[in-house]
Amino acid sequence: MATLLHRLGLGAVRHRLIVTIAWLVALVAVGVGAATLSGPTVNTFSIPGQESTTALDLMKQRFGDASAGATAQVVFAAPAGDKVTSEQNAATIAQTVAALGKLPGVVAASNPLDPKQPVVSQDQSAAYSTVTYGVQGSEITVEEREALLAAVDQARAGQLTVEVRGETSKESGADVGGPAEGLGVVVALLVLALTYGSLVAAGMNLLTSIVGVGIGAAGIFTLTGFVELQSTTSILAIMLGLAVGIDYALFIITRFRQELRNGLAVPAAAAMAVGTAGSAVVTAGLTVVIALAGLSVAGIPFLTEMGLAAAATIVIAVLVAITLVPAILGFIGYRALPKKLRNAPPVEVHEDESGRGFFKGWAHLITTKRWASLVIAVAALAVIAIPVTKMQTSLILKEVPGSTQEKADAIIAERFGPGFAGPLLVLVDGSGSTAYAATVQQQISSLPGVLVATAPQPDANGTAALITIIPKTGPDDTATVDLVHALRDKINDGPNAQVYVTGQTAISIDVSQKLDQALPIYLVLVVGLAFLLLVLVFRSILVPVAGVLGFLLTVGAAFGATVAVFQWGWLDVIVNAKVNGPLLSLSPIIIVGILFGLAMDYMVFLVSRMHEAHAHGAEPRQAVVTGFRQAAPVVVAAATIMFSVFAGFVPQGNDTIKPIAFALAIGILFDALVVRMIAIPAALALMGRAAWWLPKWLAKLPELDVEGAALERRAPAPAEAEKAPIG
Repeated sequence: MATLLHRLGLGAVRHRLIVTIAWLVALVAVGVGAATLSGPTVNTFSIPGQESTTALDLMKQRFGDASAGATAQVVFAAPAGDKVTSEQNAATIAQTVAALGKLPGVVAASNPLDPKQPVVSQDQSAAYSTVTYGVQGSEITVEEREALLAAVDQARAGQLTVEVRGETSKESGADVGGPAEGLGVVVALLVLALTYGSLVAAGMNLLTSIVGVGIGAAGIFTLTGFVELQSTTSILAIMLGLAVGIDYALFIITRFRQELRNGLAVPAAAAMAVGTAGSAVVTAGLTVVIALAGLSVAGIPFLTEMGLAAAATIVIAVLVAITLVPAILGFIGYRALPKKLRNAPPVEVHEDESGRGFFKGWAHLITTKRWASLVIAVAALAVIAIPVTKMQTSLILKEVPGSTQEKADAIIAERFGPGFAGPLLVLVDGSGSTAYAATVQQQISSLPGVLVATAPQPDANGTAALITIIPKTGPDDTATVDLVHALRDKINDGPNAQVYVTGQTAISIDVSQKLDQALPIYLVLVVGLAFLLLVLVFRSILVPVAGVLGFLLTVGAAFGATVAVFQWGWLDVIVNAKVNGPLLSLSPIIIVGILFGLAMDYMVFLVSRMHEAHAHGAEPRQAVVTGFRQAAPVVVAAATIMFSVFAGFVPQGNDTIKPIAFALAIGILFDALVVRMIAIPAALALMGRAAWWLPKWLAKLPELDVEGAALERRAPAPAEAEKAPIG
C-alpha cells in the first residue's frame, strides 16, 4: 500500500494543476446539484416492518393521507375562575378554529366545543383543537408553519391563553453554520498556525479540508431530492468530515515538512509523505468508514443512511488528503516551512519536534511512574463514567422551557392528564373489523393504565376501524411502555380482523427498543474489529487488549459526562443546554461508532511510532519514550483541532445534535489526553517486551505497514529526487 500511495502522491504533485482543477470542478458540480435538486429532510423516526409503521401505512390506505398526516394541537385555557364554555370564550374558540381550518395545508381543524366530540377538560377550564395537515411533518413548509404560529398569536388577543404543540409547530431542520461552528474553525486555524509556524501551510490545510467536506455535504443535500434523509444526517457528516479532513491533512503536511528538512525535493517529499503518513491516513480512514457503515447492523434504515452518508464524507476526506493535499503542496513548496527554515541546511528529523523537550519529559515521567500514572488515569475516567449507569434514552425529547410547545404540554398535562400529550391508536383492519372493533374497545377499557378508549371510528368502506386510547401516564413514562406491550400481548386478532397498535408514542417506543437491542451487538462488533485491526497493525496481543480497554474507558467517560450535563443539568450555562432529560435514542450508537473510529486513529498514529522504534532495536521503555516524543505533538494538535470543531457545534447547536457533539468533543479530549497520552504509554511500559509478543500460530497474519517503513528504507529514484520549481 505504501508503494502504491507513493506513486499516487508523486503523480498528484507532478500533475498538480489537473488534480486541483478536477477537485474544484467536482465541488462546483455537486454544489449546483445541491442548489437545484435538494429536497426536504425529515425529523421523525420509524422502522419499516414494525407493527406501528405497518399500521400507519394501512391507515393511509383506509382513511386517506390525512389520517397519518402531521398534526398540531392548539390549546385554549380560560383565566382562573372562568370556563372555556362561556359565551365569550366559546365565540373566540369558534372564530379561531374557523381561521385554523383555512390555513394553507390544513385539511381539518376540530372544534373542541362540538357537542358530538367535545375535547374539554373535566373542569371546563381548557380545551384543544387538533389541526390536521395532509402531509407528513417533514413536508410542512416554512410558510405553513409561520401561518399556524401567526394564527395562534392572533387568538391571544382575547382573554384566553392560547398555545400550540405538535410537530408542525416546530422547525424540522438542523441549523448549520452558526457563529459557534465558525469559532471552532477559527480555533482549528490558530492551532494549525502554531503547529506549523506558517500561515500558508495552515490555510492550505484548512482549505483542502473544506473542499472535501463541501463535496460531501453538497452530495448529501443533492441526495435529499431523491431519498428521504434525516435532518441531522448532513450536520453529522459536516461535523465529522471537517474534523477528520483537517486532521488527515495535518498528518501528511507534517510528514512533508519533515522530508523537506531531510533534504528531499518538493515532489519527492510530497510523494514520501503520502506513502508514509498517507498509509496511516488510509488505514485510519478505513477504520472510521467501517465503524460508520457498521451502523447498518442495527437494521434501522434511517440509521444506516446516516452512517453511510457520514462514511462517504470520510472517504472523500481521505481522497482529498492523498491527492489534493500533495497537489497543493507542489504549489506552495518550501513555503510550507517557517521562514527561518526555508533556506536552512538539511538536517535529519523524525517529526516536527517543536515542544519535543516537554513531550520527552512527559514520556519519561509516565514510563517511570507507570503504576501511579495508569491507576490515576483509569480511576479518573471510571469516576467520570459513573453517571452512565443512570443513562436514559427516548425519541420524545422535552420541549424548550418557556416555548409555546412547553406551555401547551403543561396545560394539557395539568387540565386533561399527561396521557393526552401522547395518545395511542389501535387499528382494527379487515372485513370483520366493524363487528370486532367494539369488542376490542371493551377489552382496552378494562386494561390498567387506560384513561379513555374512544368508540371505534369506521372507514368509509367498513374495512377498518380506529380507536384512540388516552393513557393515564405521559408518552415517556415506563407505564406507557408497559401499556403498549399489554395491548399487543392481550388484545388478539379476531375473525377476519387484525389488530395493530400505532401512533407517534408507539413508534417512538418501537424505535427506542430496537436501538437499545442493537447497541450491545454493535459494541461487540466494533470492539472485535478494533482488536483485529490492532493485531494486524502492531503484531501483538497485549497492545490490542490495552487499546480496546482504553476505547471502552473513553466511551464510558464520554457517556458519563454527557448524562451529567444534558440529563442531570450540570454545566447548563457553559453548554447552553435549554432542555434537560433523556438523551435521543439514536445518540449512543452514533457516538460509539464515531468515537471508535477516532480513538483507533490516535492509537494507530501514536503506538505505531513506538512499535517502529522497538522494531529498530530500542529497549521497550525507550521505544515508548521515542515513539511518544515523535508522534505526541501531532496527535495533541490533531485532537485539539477535532475537539474545537466538535465543541463548536455545542453552544448554538440544535437540541438533537448538541449532546452528540458534546459527547464527541469530550470523548476526544479524554481519549487523546488521558487514554493515549497517559494510560497507554504507562501500560506499555509495564508490559515491557511482552507488549510486542505474538504467538507463533499468528505469525502468518498479513502485516499492515501503516507507517510505510518499507518505503522509508527504499532510496528515492533519481527521477523522484529531481527538484521541482516551487509554485
